[in-house]
Amino acid sequence: MLVTGGTGVLGRHVVDRFARTGHPVRVLSRTREPYIGDLRTGAGLGPALEGVDTIVHLASDPRDPSADVEAARRLIAATPPGTRLVHVSIVGVDRHPYTYYRRKHEVERLIENSGLPYTILRTTQFHNLLVLVLGKLARSRVLPVSAGTDFQPVEVTEVAERLVELALGAPAGRVPDMGGPEIVSAAELARTYLRLTGGRGLVMPLPLPGRIAAAFRRGVHLAPDHPDGRGTFADFVSAASGRSGYEAKATGR
Repeated sequence: MLVTGGTGVLGRHVVDRFARTGHPVRVLSRTREPYIGDLRTGAGLGPALEGVDTIVHLASDPRDPSADVEAARRLIAATPPGTRLVHVSIVGVDRHPYTYYRRKHEVERLIENSGLPYTILRTTQFHNLLVLVLGKLARSRVLPVSAGTDFQPVEVTEVAERLVELALGAPAGRVPDMGGPEIVSAAELARTYLRLTGGRGLVMPLPLPGRIAAAFRRGVHLAPDHPDGRGTFADFVSAASGRSGYEAKATGR
């Protein structure tokens, strides 16, 4: 197994679970030996891919979405025929105008047209991401959130479990989406965050303009038919170790 993005929020859990199963796993990294490689340039991909039969592609950069497309192209070009490719994506990327989501959909299409055997899993947002955003908003006395917008956050460790299961199975194309156990309004998530962290502030739902906000209000990022996750947002916040540790833990989709 080769995991790209193996040191990230999701990747480290995937790598850990592969190790528990006893399957040899490599992590592609720009800085950490022994498999140093760069998806942006293609450097080092040959040695990292040698002898690999499955790639779990998790590397992503929301700050530069176009880089994800180029990285996928380089990875596919360097991958030997017959190698299985497992990729994590986001629910609704084919229907959402948000640039990062549109680029994620481009990556999906590249994989689908690559000729490689593949599996693609789309998930909803991780608890970690919402905690990161709410933690920043909570620095102010007023927490503005998008009115009429719901989220269905999912526990990242449960996504890792699912990805490992898929990687150890046969290529399955695009599999059913994976969502968290409950759909909750942005305002209620903010109130839950404040209550469980002891924070103070006024949660203020605001009608946000634009196509991106409208798409979130329509819920194209939700998977109501797949409430597969077990851990709730309240569970995640409650389990965090100390208020000061939230942002250190909170990176993700």
